[in-house]
Amino acid sequence: MLYGLELPYRILLIGLIPAVLTSIGSLPVIFGGRIGSRGLDTGLGFSAGVMLVASFTSLLLPAFETGRLIAVYTGFVAGIFLIYILDKTIPHLHIVKGYEGPKEFRERLKKTLLIVLAITIHNIPEGMSVGVSTITGVTSGLIVGTAIGLQDIPEGMAVSLPLYRATKSRSKSLLAGVFSGFSELVAAYIPLAIIYVFPELLTDLLPFLMSFSAGAMIYVVVHEIVPEIYGKGYDDAATLGFFMGFLVMISLDVLLG
Repeated sequence: MLYGLELPYRILLIGLIPAVLTSIGSLPVIFGGRIGSRGLDTGLGFSAGVMLVASFTSLLLPAFETGRLIAVYTGFVAGIFLIYILDKTIPHLHIVKGYEGPKEFRERLKKTLLIVLAITIHNIPEGMSVGVSTITGVTSGLIVGTAIGLQDIPEGMAVSLPLYRATKSRSKSLLAGVFSGFSELVAAYIPLAIIYVFPELLTDLLPFLMSFSAGAMIYVVVHEIVPEIYGKGYDDAATLGFFMGFLVMISLDVLLG
């Protein structure tokens, strides 16, 4: 069915996979958010493993196979640089590292908004990776969409549970988790919009966008997720989660690819 759809509808259906699974990951707040730090760190480790493998097998390697090396290297560096700039200029809040961004906003913005902004920074590269993979082909889109969706379940928890503990509001926490998922769906259309604006550059744009998404996701893993899961006493659980995610993504790539 997906093969016969126009590209915007194909991105919509595949992009709904991570959007819905992220929302499912937020559901524990309805029952009082009883998942502990060990479970959360294991889940985030799983997310890091999935994202790292997806960045290489589903984005970087296919980009290199096009032979457009300058586009690939430029895209990779640009992806890292964009998330770095967003990370430094948009105020946001992490569970462990705390506040990041311009100091003048530290006292002005509520904790809820700071966490939502952190979600947005995380989800731009994830959503773009789903979009650009779907443009490349239905199979690659399904692989990346399913992988990102699986790792988004613990990310949904990582968004909603700390917010619930801070605010004691089930509705706000659940809404933040749902927003987290559907912001990825919006980001999935960014590569399509770029290609529509510059159709004559399609040959170079696809490898550029694939490596751009890969660079951005790897930056999020190294700079955002890993510091969040280590140093709290559950390092072994986080490492186990990482390798579980790594193997799941490799298996998905082999089975669906």
